[in-house]
Amino acid sequence: MGGLLKKLLSLVLVVAALFIVAAIAVSLFFDPNDYRDRIAEEVRRETGRELLIEGDLGLSFFPSLGIDIGRTTLGNAPGFGDEPFLSFDEARLSVEVLPLVRGQGLKIGTVVLDAFQLNLAVAEDGRNNWQDMAEHADAEPEPAIEETEAVEAGQEVEFSIASIDISDAAVRYEDAQAGESYSLTNFNLATGRIGGSDPVDIRSSFNFELQPANLAGDFSIETALIPVDGGVMLRDAKVAAVGVDAVISGLEQGKDFRVQVDAFSLKTLMTRLNIEPPVTADPDALGKVIFDGNLRLGEDAIALTGVEMVVDDTTFTGGMSVARDESGMISIDLAADDIDLDRYMAPAADVDAAGGESVPVEIPVELIRALNVRGAMTVASAGLSGMRFENVELGLNAAGGDLRLHPIAADLFDGSYSGDVRINAAGDLPSLSVNETISGVSLAALARAMFDRENVSGTINGSFRLGGSGADLAAIQQDLDGSIEMSLVDGAWEGTDVWYELRRARALFRQQTPPEPTLPARTEFSNVRATGPVTDGVFRNDDLVAELPFMRLTGKGKVDFAAGEVDYGLVARILEKPELSSALSPEELDDFTEAEIPLRVSGSLADPRIAPDIEKMLTEEVKKKVEEELKDRLLDKLFRDRD
Repeated sequence: MGGLLKKLLSLVLVVAALFIVAAIAVSLFFDPNDYRDRIAEEVRRETGRELLIEGDLGLSFFPSLGIDIGRTTLGNAPGFGDEPFLSFDEARLSVEVLPLVRGQGLKIGTVVLDAFQLNLAVAEDGRNNWQDMAEHADAEPEPAIEETEAVEAGQEVEFSIASIDISDAAVRYEDAQAGESYSLTNFNLATGRIGGSDPVDIRSSFNFELQPANLAGDFSIETALIPVDGGVMLRDAKVAAVGVDAVISGLEQGKDFRVQVDAFSLKTLMTRLNIEPPVTADPDALGKVIFDGNLRLGEDAIALTGVEMVVDDTTFTGGMSVARDESGMISIDLAADDIDLDRYMAPAADVDAAGGESVPVEIPVELIRALNVRGAMTVASAGLSGMRFENVELGLNAAGGDLRLHPIAADLFDGSYSGDVRINAAGDLPSLSVNETISGVSLAALARAMFDRENVSGTINGSFRLGGSGADLAAIQQDLDGSIEMSLVDGAWEGTDVWYELRRARALFRQQTPPEPTLPARTEFSNVRATGPVTDGVFRNDDLVAELPFMRLTGKGKVDFAAGEVDYGLVARILEKPELSSALSPEELDDFTEAEIPLRVSGSLADPRIAPDIEKMLTEEVKKKVEEELKDRLLDKLFRDRD
């Protein structure tokens, strides 16, 4: 038995030696470059294209059977220019000989492809530069295929590739008919061993450009392919695209993945994608975005669940989904902790030296038209225009250019706010409508936030039903129509003592010494009510009533929202027993209680002027007394004539 084994081993060694000698002889006496023309002719016969092998052809026979092709180009279709249809600088492929001879399978060495270029094109008339090759191949008779013996049942055949190395490749697609172009350049791919049940490591990167979308950027991925049930799955992947780094894990599970995105700047990302980022009041806004969530690829929608997203200093939690149908509707359900909305508003426009007006805020019609969103959001605390909203609830519905924020509810300055806001951008001119209610809101806090004033206190209630059209907020403000109902309760106007001003004006008119003021100066009121219509941005009010401890005011006027100005004419009637009457002399009390006191409120809405017209009041009083005297004399004369 031992002698037989030695003989068989010797025979194997002799066969191997003969194969090596034959390979050496072939390499010495056979030059594959002599067959370039024949190869080119075969390619021309099969494709109708010209093949040009500019580089050297190399062959190896042992221990691997391999071929190495240098610079090669394949011509383009007629009418598509001189640029090659396909080209590469080097291509290399090898197969291990001994496993092939022993029937152990096909073991391929490293596959190398360097500077591969593929140029696909569609002409204006719809012709493309690859269809002719398929038509040419169909016209050629198919060669006879010899049947090979089937591998015996149970025989294990191994297939493997040591690695794949593709470098500096590019694929370009130009569609002159559609006016579109896509390119993938600087493509690199490196893999580990392919074969068996072991994971296959993959590293790849490329640049991309899409026109006319004007999108460009870079992409890279590092992952592994895992054989699963006759197919493959991706293992955890590290992805980088246009400056955004992410990790996608759980890919081998099928439809549920976890996505973690490292901090990135949204403005920088938009710039890299050739998208103009928004200009914000805070230049650092949108400078930090972090994302962590679960991604589910369902049959009906792609959903993100368990989301935790940080935008600057705000953390959002919840989920969102995108429908996998033609609508592509986005559904959201998010909660935020605290957000300063002023940071994300457009910055206040600079006023030039000539006193130019600020640039109006435009309605983002294109953005609204593109939205197809439905959902809800809650915010624990939000700041806007100096106002602080707590426990905010916001419903969102946008489709077909119609954006509706409803319901809206929030706690505001010890009171509450509710609203329904709609922006319709479907037509040529966008329109805005609001239906808002405030209840029990602190007037002092509201005035401080909106006008930076500390001169008013009390509680405000009101409802505002307004609507208007225009390309920007300034135009909409001038077009506003609707109605306003408002009341102020149990407050005071700080810094102005109307009671003192009345007494002082009377004293000066009577040429008497003015009384001493009571400091700090303030005017209390128990109730102020006003209702009226709004037309072309002007609120007209004919039923103003204000109740003060010492007087009752009635009157009418208007508020111009666009100009920010107020103009009211009021009539004050001193109460018969005013609360402050203890400091009055009998003469003062008679003058005030018998008179109607005209008042004028005018000027800036943020800081109006209140001026009592005592001179007019007393003039009217004198006129009244003269009329009564004349009336008495006339009556006396009539009665005397009868006698």
